Amino acid sequence: MNSDNENQPITAAPKKPRSNKVKYAVTAVVAGGIFVFGVMVGNGRVPIGPDAVFQKSVSKNLPADLDYSSVEQMYDKLRQSYDGQLDANKLLDGLKGGLAKATGDPYTEFLNVEEAKQFDEELNGTFSGIGAELSKDKNAIIVVSPIAGFPAEKAGLKSKDVIVEIDGQSAYDLNLTEAVNKIRGPEGTKVKLKVMRNGTQELNLEITREKITIPSVTSEVVNGNIGIIKISRFSDDTAQLTREAAQKFKDQNVKGVVLDVRGNPGGLLDAAVDVSSVWLPAGKTVLQEKRDGVVVRTFSAKGTPILEGVPTVVLIDEGSASASEITAGALKDNNAATLIGQKSFGKGSVQQLERLPDGSVLKVTIARWYTPAGKNIDKEGIEPNQKVERTDEDFKNNRDPQKDAAVQALNK
Repeated sequence: MNSDNENQPITAAPKKPRSNKVKYAVTAVVAGGIFVFGVMVGNGRVPIGPDAVFQKSVSKNLPADLDYSSVEQMYDKLRQSYDGQLDANKLLDGLKGGLAKATGDPYTEFLNVEEAKQFDEELNGTFSGIGAELSKDKNAIIVVSPIAGFPAEKAGLKSKDVIVEIDGQSAYDLNLTEAVNKIRGPEGTKVKLKVMRNGTQELNLEITREKITIPSVTSEVVNGNIGIIKISRFSDDTAQLTREAAQKFKDQNVKGVVLDVRGNPGGLLDAAVDVSSVWLPAGKTVLQEKRDGVVVRTFSAKGTPILEGVPTVVLIDEGSASASEITAGALKDNNAATLIGQKSFGKGSVQQLERLPDGSVLKVTIARWYTPAGKNIDKEGIEPNQKVERTDEDFKNNRDPQKDAAVQALNK
């Protein structure tokens, strides 16, 4: 969800009304959005109906209902003995959150009403925070990517930094939403983070929160003949904005196109499929989803591939996750693009968003996704065809050797 300052955003299309279809998240990063949140993921929409095979449970040995008698006993003890005020709604939210956490899956998570609202806001690219994407690895909160031009990057936060403390309190064993809520706050206030870098270097950063508004797509033409599309997240308007940029490039007869998804934590799964369709002819496989080792759905390209056959380079890095990896993997495996940069984040599971009657949300892992070549990249990431690093010195001096390498490759 980043945008380069020099890029000019394309005018956003009107937002589509919220679909009543089931939403899916391929999140690297669960619970939504930008850092203030973590890395979002790819949520897609899949129709409810006879072919919604995701509803089939693979947990065959579980009882249809849990025995809550021990929970009631514990509640009675709390109600009778606790020296303080208890909130019944918070207790219920705690039970729901505990059920999700007990799965042991960092991407399965319960969002209360306020957290669900934040999720939706961040998916649309507007929130108050420090501007970075987070993920969860076992008990650690990890930075996927700081967002270009925003407080986290300016303060020196880097991809793969492990957040040890937030405002002096341990971040150990926090779920992603809890960490995000501690880092969030009103515009102009400060948050103190202690981070561990490369397993050895401990840093203390104080970051001032800002209102973060990020367009999902920006575009520009460089050197008079190379079009660059920067996608910061995959949201409702991303596919349309990408098509508009692609058509503009085609009308200008560009020699090649750079698709930049560096630092992009993901977003909507169907947006990733639609963006891939700008390059891939209808029917080409974009990804497959497997549940319990069995293919349950294949997502294919659709529509008119405006940039089919146009030489293309996709820029990826450690902050490219989820829906970004789906798009990069689809174009690479279908020989529609060359990948330049660094190995991507490695998020290969799909989360379904179950909206509960009170406005809260259960985000639950329901499948694993695979590239057209049959690879699940979870924890492994996607390797670029050409590895090019961007060092701290490059960032400090506003150099971009990865973009330079992409333009050079297209000008050959």
